[in-house]
Amino acid sequence: MKLILLGPPGAGKGTQAHFITEQFKIKQISTGDMLRAAIAAGSELGKQAQSLINAGKFVGDDLIVNLVTARIAAPDCANGFLFDGFPRTLAQAEAVQKAGVKIDAVIEMAVPDADIVQRLSGRFIHPASGRTYHVKHHPPRVAGKDDLTGEDLIQRPDDHEDVIRERLKAYHKMTEVLKDYYQKLGKKSGVHYLAVDGSQPIDAVKKEVLTALAKIK
Repeated sequence: MKLILLGPPGAGKGTQAHFITEQFKIKQISTGDMLRAAIAAGSELGKQAQSLINAGKFVGDDLIVNLVTARIAAPDCANGFLFDGFPRTLAQAEAVQKAGVKIDAVIEMAVPDADIVQRLSGRFIHPASGRTYHVKHHPPRVAGKDDLTGEDLIQRPDDHEDVIRERLKAYHKMTEVLKDYYQKLGKKSGVHYLAVDGSQPIDAVKKEVLTALAKIK
């Protein structure tokens, strides 16, 4: 299975990616992880990426696509892969297509912006341990305090409501165009497009996704 997982920040992609990769025994491919690995390994692509990062520049689409195609050629991807957070732009999607990378299915985790804001803005963490709480879904016993230590909880800067709304704007501007691209591509080349209601309970989303993918496989 060669899959792409689309969805806004906070849609639950990480949770569903775990279920999918475990079910189909495929590798989860994250561009962030690949960049860090390439830089740590000192590969030519890694050196190029590091020089751009050091200069305060974005790593361009061409370099990202080269990293991706090199990664999925590795033996551990022989059974397939799941792209998580890639492609992010239409240019990246088109470059993957031109590189001859065959995609079996695109899974879109659709969640309304209002739900995303509620999910992320209600999240607090205990810095020392990483324990996570949510004011609605998993509140601490004492407001603002860690259950085990009683220490203060904090909210990550990117979980503030204004930041979340800016992240969602960026997602809609850059990534939503991919939905139309892959839906059209599916009609031409057989790529399956699955739009899943990500606002459902986790187990309901899991069942819907795995059932649909099993039929494709």
